[in-house]
Amino acid sequence: MTELELANELKTMYEAGIKRKEQTTMIHLFGIKYAEVIRMNGYIPKDILKYAEMPESYQVEINKGIKLARYVKIK
Repeated sequence: MTELELANELKTMYEAGIKRKEQTTMIHLFGIKYAEVIRMNGYIPKDILKYAEMPESYQVEINKGIKLARYVKIK
């Protein structure tokens, strides 16, 4: 998966979270879901956010999700 594809998925997940006021939760979920892809390819959350045209400050939330991926599984 490319950074652009990840960016598109992040944007889609974020927009889905708007309806339920769960944008931050969806950013965390993105980090959890794609942690392995991000790690294995050496992608930087800041770059993914740039492609997604989202605030750079969200990289903290993606990193939280990546760290949580070691401990949680998606239902």
